Amino acid sequence: MTEKEKMLAGKIYDATDPELLSLRKKAHDVCREYNALSETDERRETLLRDLGVSGGPYFFQGPVQFDYGRFTTVGENFYANFNFTCLDVCPVTIGKNVFCGPNVSFLTPVHPWLPQDRNAYTKEDGTLTDKEYARPIVVGDDCWIAGNVTICGGVTVGKGCVIGAGSVVTKDVPPGTFAAGVPCRVIRKITDRDSLKNRPDLF
Repeated sequence: MTEKEKMLAGKIYDATDPELLSLRKKAHDVCREYNALSETDERRETLLRDLGVSGGPYFFQGPVQFDYGRFTTVGENFYANFNFTCLDVCPVTIGKNVFCGPNVSFLTPVHPWLPQDRNAYTKEDGTLTDKEYARPIVVGDDCWIAGNVTICGGVTVGKGCVIGAGSVVTKDVPPGTFAAGVPCRVIRKITDRDSLKNRPDLF
């Protein structure tokens, strides 16, 4: 397996592999260029499409930061507010009609817990590296991920969920639920009682 194939398969891989270094550099350069453009500049979508962010139509307010971009897929009508971060070392798959508040992070990388496994080391060629791996992230359709939420690798957020502001999601969230906290936990089901028709005070 190539180092990229190992990475996408969730195996220990070498992040200093030349192919991966080149892909990350491209992604970081594209993000820097994207972030410098006006939010109405039509070149923004072209940049992300060329990077490989697939799906949509989508809108990223910016600034954005992708590790690779090409391993992220979003559904139609995706919206991300300011400061969207996606470390797509493993695939990140986001459904349609998903809203992300400001400062939302999708973090697929995982590092070993024991220092002797985690600490950086020098390869035979003198390059400094470490052992790391990753887990994919999946977010279903019709979800609202509120501001300052972090979704960790290996997590699936089910269809129709609301994730409360400031949450750190470390475990799967079942469909149709409101979940919040650090670590994130299910608070309750979302039901017809939550419909706007029951909130005349808002109109």
